[in-house]
This record gives sequence, C-alpha cells and structure tokens, in this order.
Amino acid sequence: MVLTKETLVEVLEYLDKATENLAKDAFENLEIDGGFSGMESFLRNQFDIRLENLLVAKKSSIHHLESGMKNMVIQRKQIIFDRISKQYKN
Repeated sequence: MVLTKETLVEVLEYLDKATENLAKDAFENLEIDGGFSGMESFLRNQFDIRLENLLVAKKSSIHHLESGMKNMVIQRKQIIFDRISKQYKN
C-alpha cells in the first residue's frame, strides 16, 4: 500500500506523543546503564520499532516510503529528540 502524506503525519504525531510519554516515564522511573546517552539510545530504538510497527499496521514499511517521506520521518525524529534532549539533559 502506498501511504499518503496525511497518514504519515498522523503516524508521526502519534509517535511524537508516545515518545514524549515514554521519555517522561523512563527518566522518572527507570535506570539504564549509560546515563542520558543510554536512555536516549533506548528511546531512539523504541521510536524506530514503533514506527515500523505502525507502518506495518497500515500495510506499509519504512522501506516502501518515497524519499521525501523518509526525509520527513528523519526530520521529525530529530525534532522530537532535540526537544527531549533539552527537556531532560539538565
């Protein structure tokens, strides 16, 4: 299935909220080896796993996205993790 830009935006908005909630819970309740960078690595992996699962549920995959949509995912992921970094690194 070819994913529309609107559907991808919905998926990314959901992931934004889910990642923010996971980060909040993780930084409040979990201890992960590696400090902040270990936690960030955990969150980035979770983002990738959840993204692929959401795309598969839509009968797509990150590999099926066109270049512009992949760039949208990369940019959105960077924005999310810049925000998390600013919020929790202090």
